[in-house]
Amino acid sequence: IQEENNPQAKIHPILYRPFDVRYIFYHEAVIERPRPEVMRHMLAGENLALILPRRVEHVGPWQHAFLADKLVEHVAVSLKTVDYCFPLHVYFNYDDLDSLHRKRQANLADWLLPKLAEAYGFRPTPEQVLAYLYAVLYSPTYRQRYAQELRTDFPRVPFTADGKLFKQMAALGQELIDLHLLRKTPKRPGVKYQGKDSDQIAFVRYDPATARVAINKDKYFEGITPPMWEYRIGGYQVLEKYLKDRKGRRLDDLVHYIHIAAAIACTIELQDQIDQVYALVERDVLP
Repeated sequence: IQEENNPQAKIHPILYRPFDVRYIFYHEAVIERPRPEVMRHMLAGENLALILPRRVEHVGPWQHAFLADKLVEHVAVSLKTVDYCFPLHVYFNYDDLDSLHRKRQANLADWLLPKLAEAYGFRPTPEQVLAYLYAVLYSPTYRQRYAQELRTDFPRVPFTADGKLFKQMAALGQELIDLHLLRKTPKRPGVKYQGKDSDQIAFVRYDPATARVAINKDKYFEGITPPMWEYRIGGYQVLEKYLKDRKGRRLDDLVHYIHIAAAIACTIELQDQIDQVYALVERDVLP
């Protein structure tokens, strides 16, 4: 069945905000600036995309990096400025209805993988490069050291000259990717949903003394520490934003919210590990 004669084929998941996936009728008749030149690569087959703004107007530290494996809304990360979507792979023959006939190639500069292979003695995969980049972008030291540059242009990422350090950073970055895509269920037994009666979100109130987030007079999430509650990705305080966007509605994805909270807790811990390795990265970088 041709897509034009099958409206259901135009409905796709889209990353609306960090960890907040919704659905969209993706057609130029109803969407202003659908950006098919980029988004077709997210629809053609399996893919990942790094999401970054070019400049940041949000007051506060730089924390404007996330990723997606689906369509991306234009301010999924940045509150005030447009986000850019960088697919890891670009597809050819993407209009062919038979996905087996589609071909893809890594969306990396031609010189990058050969240069890394020469330095490391092995050729990194495109997925390892993305994971390495993602780890660096989540290093607190990197974010602080280059804060001004990150606010005014796209990030520049130093590549270590040490192949072992590259692998370490890439492994940590892959853990982050799996967390942020919720590919693995993060283990956080302290985060629970408690109370009786309605799951309707009447309000969103956080009490740091009890580490609880109440959504009405009876129901609450517990085990949400202040660092988890305050954690931001881009311009959004993630755990607060997710609930406030659903105010007045029944929260029907309770387990999903618990997984988001657990992923944030694990992200905070991983950032400490990344920082320890990143301190070694900057000692010797590739020119």
